[in-house]
Amino acid sequence: MTASTQQQARRQQRVEELCAATLRALTGDASLHYRGRRLYRGEARLPMHAPHLRVEAAEDDFVDCRAAADGMALRLLHSDAALHRRLLPPDPIERLVFELLEQLRVETQLPPDMPGMGANLLARFENWSRAFYRSGLTEGTLGMLLYTVAQMCWSRLNARRVLEETEDYIEGTRAALVGELGSALAGIRRHRHHQAAFAPHALAIARIVGQRVRDERAAAGEDTNGEDEDEAAARSFALLLDFDQDDGEDGIAAAGTGASKQFEDAGQRYRVFTTRYDREEEAGSLVRKALLREYRERLDTRVREQGINRSRLARMLAAVLAEPRRDGWLFGEEEGRVDGRRLAQLVSSPAERRLFRREQLKPAADCCFAILIDCSGSMKTHIERVATLADILLRTLESVGVRTELLGFTTGAWNGGRAGRDWQSAGRPAAPGRLNEVCHMVFKEAERSWRRARPDIAALFKPDLFREGIDGEAVDWACERLLARAESRRILMVISDGCPADSATGLANDAFYLDNHLKEVVARRERQGAVEILGLGVGLDLSPFYRRCLATDMSQALDNSLFHEIVQLVGGRRHR
Repeated sequence: MTASTQQQARRQQRVEELCAATLRALTGDASLHYRGRRLYRGEARLPMHAPHLRVEAAEDDFVDCRAAADGMALRLLHSDAALHRRLLPPDPIERLVFELLEQLRVETQLPPDMPGMGANLLARFENWSRAFYRSGLTEGTLGMLLYTVAQMCWSRLNARRVLEETEDYIEGTRAALVGELGSALAGIRRHRHHQAAFAPHALAIARIVGQRVRDERAAAGEDTNGEDEDEAAARSFALLLDFDQDDGEDGIAAAGTGASKQFEDAGQRYRVFTTRYDREEEAGSLVRKALLREYRERLDTRVREQGINRSRLARMLAAVLAEPRRDGWLFGEEEGRVDGRRLAQLVSSPAERRLFRREQLKPAADCCFAILIDCSGSMKTHIERVATLADILLRTLESVGVRTELLGFTTGAWNGGRAGRDWQSAGRPAAPGRLNEVCHMVFKEAERSWRRARPDIAALFKPDLFREGIDGEAVDWACERLLARAESRRILMVISDGCPADSATGLANDAFYLDNHLKEVVARRERQGAVEILGLGVGLDLSPFYRRCLATDMSQALDNSLFHEIVQLVGGRRHR
């Protein structure tokens, strides 16, 4: 990942934070946030089928991104989702038009005291219109039809001219449609403030467009019986239609994930074929002492080379983690509570003012901070920089009074190991659940100081510790360790470069079984609220799994700005 790519990723995260904050402010719904470039309410993803609100935060202007947030806010405020779902037509083209018209309707419900929102939405629709026209999709008959209908409906609802750049280009198609659509266009304008009354006219427009598309296909001799019509429509109108399309490949990659039918059919109950071979290890015991010393020297050299300002980092961490704590009294003050022991001074010296005492408050960090490192095979490439980052964080956190743990997770073997062989011996029963032997490693316990744990931290350099990764169980394990602590604030930071991956489990179940379990674990722990979970993506956007996350580029040297962003993440400023 290049420096420019990382800048795009960070810009995207920042823009999404601002847009999510806008949505929460406009709707009053605190559960709205972005995850994996998609909008969520709590754990439920909110669909976005309006084509002109599809933006790329890493590339599009902020005005476009803000307009998309404004449009979604108006949709949530002024559209009855249940009524809309009941009225959706089954035909994909008709559904496309109906979705677009409902979004255009709610965008006319602008608050009179927010002219900036109207300007954002106007600019966004015009930008989308130009992009669609210049993409060449209007050169086909169907693309021209859909584009013209979008322009006509938007123009009528907003009492504005169609986009001047394409006005002459669409004139012929518009003239041919006016006779059929005239009454319905007047209806959507007249009833734009009432969804139920608006819907029949919107459905009439959708049916007319759908029939024209079917007639065009029949005239051209197209046979769509052999394919799903949704897929055909999505392929033909990729810029216009947004039915769960994949995000583009530009910018930083987002963790790929999907739905696991097996996990859903089981009521989101995670299965494990056998725990017989699972183990928890002290990482230092897995490496020879001489080799461990060699690794520690290498790690110390790496830390020195980074040139991180640890004093400044400590001050920043103390600012976000420390809280005022009572620490005795200050006596001889000129204000505060009366100190009875000094009242005699008032008699002997009536002008004496230092008769009071005040509580003394000192910042103290009542916090336990755990770092959980993904020790899957792909992380071997990045482990030197990850270990360096972890070592600097642990040492600095300890200097401000924070208890720390360093944990890791991998599997005991490749391709299922002994658990996989037991499954084969049992006749390969269907849907066995997790099918490998997990290995959880402790590099540093909370009760051990960084100085005493220094050698064991360097065990991260041992290459054969890295196999496969079962993230959900590891996050659960780390959370349980934190919950056993007495500190009032508990933070878990997961460092990973990809989705959960275990070949045996993937083959015996379905593709996203482990992904869905990780999502369930993180969602459950976030609902409980006792542990704050953060994601640090190594060259990857982990927002499909973690609401608070940061994408980093571990191919570059660590610098002070990266640690500053981590402090922001810990402080909660990256709540998406």
